[in-house]
Amino acid sequence: MLKITGQQSQASEGVSLVIEGRLAGPWVEELRTYCRRVLEPQQRCTMIDLTGVTFVDAEGKALLAQLWQQGVELRASGCLTRCLVEDITKVRRTACEGPHGSKRLS
Repeated sequence: MLKITGQQSQASEGVSLVIEGRLAGPWVEELRTYCRRVLEPQQRCTMIDLTGVTFVDAEGKALLAQLWQQGVELRASGCLTRCLVEDITKVRRTACEGPHGSKRLS
């Protein structure tokens, strides 16, 4: 199960997401759909809090990497999510996909 909670970010013009549960299987598509259909038409996602995430599969990691490439900050605590975020963010963002870049979720 995956719970996605959107919170209006006061520091920036965007939304922060708090994710809880497993980012795996059908829940990866749920997050992708949420970002594409709910957020993009109205406002952008500025941060994803992974503190409550208990498991991330390869597809979930790929989606988080794609979101990070688009400028979304990933926050984590605990061994699992900290290692995951470190692995994703050690790759340099590309110029065309930098913060708030124009590439969209597929």
